[in-house]
Amino acid sequence: MEITELLPRLHQIDLEFGQAYLWRDGDELTLVDTGIPGSGPAIAAAVESLGLPRSAIRRIVITHGHEDHAGSAAEIRAWDGATVYAHAADAPVVRGERPRAEPVITDFERPYWERVTELGITAMTIPPSSVDVELTGGEDLPFGDGARVLPIPGHTPGSIAVHLTEHNVLFAGDTVACLPETGVIPGAFNVDGDAMLASYRMLADLDPDTVCVGHGTSVVGGAGAAMRAVLG
Repeated sequence: MEITELLPRLHQIDLEFGQAYLWRDGDELTLVDTGIPGSGPAIAAAVESLGLPRSAIRRIVITHGHEDHAGSAAEIRAWDGATVYAHAADAPVVRGERPRAEPVITDFERPYWERVTELGITAMTIPPSSVDVELTGGEDLPFGDGARVLPIPGHTPGSIAVHLTEHNVLFAGDTVACLPETGVIPGAFNVDGDAMLASYRMLADLDPDTVCVGHGTSVVGGAGAAMRAVLG
């Protein structure tokens, strides 16, 4: 586990696979995504490194119902009853009521998909978690001085982004990636590539200053311009 301060109130947690984010409001934390199953100890260690107990996590926001984002929601919710938020379209996946939708893999994505498959990520099962609040988009969540929920279907049917408008910070889930070999790009492994690209354009038009990506290096400063640059 490695924890990186992106902003004074925002930290990125690099996990065994993928990443999660902590936003701090006083002595309360909001966790955005939870990593693969078994990531709880790493996330607890990250919280403790900030001088807070793990019970400081008061809410868990799931950007979408994939193993590397919702995998430890049940474990972390069990610590102290943090409220779990997920979009209504992906909530059944988080609750274990149905499997996730399979992505359409493009030729460009195939080598990356094979790498993820070799790591065993696609074979994982999300331990079922309660979803306390089902989202549809347009809600304002009680953290970050106002956190607007944005529906961004395409990567999954129920993908969401969260925009902290007062801070111009965007949690983009897997609709935005930033890898060393590519820079900022639209996300991969989508159930509907056209819908994902439309969602990506909508997020870019918000002109965020900071974008927290699902995989790779988050962009601090000029994130909107970096997102638009790849669109040509």
